[in-house]
Amino acid sequence: MSDLPKEWECVSLTDFVYSVPTGVPKFSGNRKYYSTGSIDGKEFIPEGEYSFDNRPSRANRVAKEGDVFQARMQGTDKALLIHGAMEEQLFSTGFLQLRPVAETYLSELLFYFLKSDFFLKQRDELATGSTQVALTDASADNLQLVVPPLPEQRRIVVKLERLLHRVDASKERLDKIPAILKRFRQSVLAAVCSGRLTKDWREKNFPHPALSATLSQRARELDCLPLPEGEGRGEGEGLPEGWELIELANLCKGFQYGTSTKSQTSGKIPVLRMGNLQNGKIDWTDLVYTSDDKEIEKYRLNPGDVLFNRTNSPELVGKTSIYRGEKPAIFAGYLIRIKNNPSLDSEYLNYCLNTTFAKEFCQQVKTDGVSQSNINAQKLGTFPIPLPPLPEQHAIVRRVEALFKKADDIETRYKKAKGFVDRLTQSILAKAFRGELVPQDSNDEPAAALLERIRAERGRQEPKKRGRK
Repeated sequence: MSDLPKEWECVSLTDFVYSVPTGVPKFSGNRKYYSTGSIDGKEFIPEGEYSFDNRPSRANRVAKEGDVFQARMQGTDKALLIHGAMEEQLFSTGFLQLRPVAETYLSELLFYFLKSDFFLKQRDELATGSTQVALTDASADNLQLVVPPLPEQRRIVVKLERLLHRVDASKERLDKIPAILKRFRQSVLAAVCSGRLTKDWREKNFPHPALSATLSQRARELDCLPLPEGEGRGEGEGLPEGWELIELANLCKGFQYGTSTKSQTSGKIPVLRMGNLQNGKIDWTDLVYTSDDKEIEKYRLNPGDVLFNRTNSPELVGKTSIYRGEKPAIFAGYLIRIKNNPSLDSEYLNYCLNTTFAKEFCQQVKTDGVSQSNINAQKLGTFPIPLPPLPEQHAIVRRVEALFKKADDIETRYKKAKGFVDRLTQSILAKAFRGELVPQDSNDEPAAALLERIRAERGRQEPKKRGRK
């Protein structure tokens, strides 16, 4: 790096850091073993405890206090600094094990350096291999290390620890937002089926007359069914006035299974499959196609069609989404098109079938196979849908759309903020290793002096080594 402060050096990593070779001295008792897969964020979970004789073949490194480990594999960022209980434990040969020369380079700073893009790009460029691209011991000798004066190293570490602690705290707070938004959306949907969402709307409008006598009688027959979200049936409780609990089949012209014809990677129009039903909407990625005109005529979707996923894993069976006419499409055999009557708003139906109430219904009526569950059209038709008068259905849909729009806006801002925070760590590390994070002090001993001492010490040791041979 040519833009470093004048008292800094950019040298071969092995000038200041000892690359520990593979090999574990014989030991007694058991030791914990960590592979590259043991690291998950800030969690370090050992794969087990082993004696010297029964340890895995890759458990061929032993950690010392202050050692810094980094995964060799291209595209990974799994660095850790050894201290405390991890000392003397076993580690995989999938790690590069580095040990700074005492009093010349801080282990803490080396840890941050190994997490920086400056190091990671070097490692990835030097990595080789056919089945697994990774850095070899020989290639590690070509790595470059940025070296500030020792006092400045200490100042940088203090500043990095303070700043990155704040970044981590921001990440933790941001990581809670998706779960909060999920609970908010489910809460909105729960209010849809209970009538709570439009309570004030009903108070401002005259009560609607009850639905037809036929539907009212059918609702009384269904009186034994549980109300959504645990609503009770005590005095003053239950569904609002003018609402009925009706089996879905009584509100539909019928149900249609999708095409069983094999789809193609290209064609005239997409064939929507169960993977395209996501969170009540159609996901237009990972599409397959058809060019069969008879299939297109028979299964062409119309705006407002609600699709129900009849076969999937036990936890996903019953996924429901609405087709809003985004582009021409038909639907595959694991889906059911619900042909609802005009008295049931399709958007309202879609929201109802995405509630916890509906998911619990699906879990009750599904038929389990070896790895998949199924809900056929007959069982789907027994879903007890809380049905308000049509004008109130429209009011509910408008309110849900407005609330979901706010949630979507927050999610967009969250993703933007998360992207910024995710890049912030590397931005801070880049400033640190360009000498821009803390001020330089002209009284600090320059890094070149550290390098001279290391080379002089190594020069004194070489004759002794030759004399012992």
